[in-house]
Amino acid sequence: MPANTIEINRQMDKFAGHHSVWVFGYGSLIYKADFPYLQRRPANIAGWSRRFWQGSHDHRGTPAAPGRVVTIIPDPNAVCHGMAYLITPAVFEHLDYREKNGYLRVAVNMAFDDLAAETAEGVVYVAREDNEAFLGEASEEEIARHIARSAGPSGPNSDYLTHLAIALRELGKHDDHVFAIEQYLLELIASGK
Repeated sequence: MPANTIEINRQMDKFAGHHSVWVFGYGSLIYKADFPYLQRRPANIAGWSRRFWQGSHDHRGTPAAPGRVVTIIPDPNAVCHGMAYLITPAVFEHLDYREKNGYLRVAVNMAFDDLAAETAEGVVYVAREDNEAFLGEASEEEIARHIARSAGPSGPNSDYLTHLAIALRELGKHDDHVFAIEQYLLELIASGK
């Protein structure tokens, strides 16, 4: 699958005719909502884990030296926490461009953290392992070293990691993977490497 997924995502018609659609964010969409939305609510999706396994050629890295950003991978026993946004379908034009580097729109069921029994079907952007920008699994220490040396048009890769960790703490949610990488990054910074 090509890294640029804009055209593929435009063909998703699962929610055609809907006046509004929920979008679940688990990475930068948690803390950087640069699009109009009707509602914003903490939410989670079951059966997925957040991982820094996707390459970023256009935001936190370059084509020659991609950074690392998060995707989600199937994990039957996991729950991924993030933020849900109710948007109008017109907003997909912006989101498809923002998430164009290997991410596909996938239908997902989400549960809202503020009302335990309420759920909704919506969309999440997933970078699968068959996209050209996928970097794959690595140790959390190796990922931290990669992030420490990466930067792109949206700034240092380390800012992405730091903002995500802060946003998760503000939600009151713990993510072992994200926080372990953050700790390794802090140790790298402290050691001057």
